[in-house]
Amino acid sequence: MGKPLFYEILEKPATSSIIGICSAIWFYIQKKNIGYSHVGLSYETAIEGHHWRIITSAFSHISVLHLVFNMSALWSLGVVEQLGHIGLGVAYYLQYTLVLVVFSGLLVLGMYHILIQRFKVDYFRRVTAVGYSCVVFGWMTILSVKQPSSKLDLFGFLSLPISFAPFESLIFTSIIVPQASFLGHLSGIIVGYATAWGLIHGMNNFWAISMLGWIVVIFVFSLKQSGAYNFNFLDIESVADPSFPSVRFLGNGRTLQMSALPLEGVEVV
Repeated sequence: MGKPLFYEILEKPATSSIIGICSAIWFYIQKKNIGYSHVGLSYETAIEGHHWRIITSAFSHISVLHLVFNMSALWSLGVVEQLGHIGLGVAYYLQYTLVLVVFSGLLVLGMYHILIQRFKVDYFRRVTAVGYSCVVFGWMTILSVKQPSSKLDLFGFLSLPISFAPFESLIFTSIIVPQASFLGHLSGIIVGYATAWGLIHGMNNFWAISMLGWIVVIFVFSLKQSGAYNFNFLDIESVADPSFPSVRFLGNGRTLQMSALPLEGVEVV
């Protein structure tokens, strides 16, 4: 007989919190009747400055089956939090979840960019990715390298050897769910291997907090600049040199000038 759910939640606090966040966002999306095009990530929206979608696309799910599948897999992968003795653990899980969310989103945009600009496959301009699958596939891959003897349990009855789970799941979802994002899942696998093999390394609490801070800043400013949300306390104005935006916080009269790359010739991937 397994442990009571309450004790398992205590043993997987980060996983449980993420599942709670994704479930709450799904409930909000259903209640407000929000479509995937409003929160998902696509090449077109990225080049229009909707960089905030890298975050919202990862934590949003439109269908309940999509949510249940991803959260079931994530719950099983939460064993990472209990593997502090091999260099994983709760801190590692939180730090590299940030890495997986951001890097897999950037990588899939890079893939879209190559397919569109190099191979002229315009179909990928409007393909919209949504869901936590890229992070799930990333953790599958990391665990398959760090703890190859583990099992991936889905829905409480389906068990897969973790060493084959990333590519088994990639093929399985592509066949069973034709609309599944193959490139999104593949990007999670690539970032997962880069992390497990030490190509992406050095994350600690300092860098994780710094990265989170920059994510919040870029998230808020891209929401404002793209017109997706109006922050009344924040006003972004042009100055004489268009490559230097002026940021004004209303109410105190102070301005902050920030350096930025010229808009001409910038390719967002």
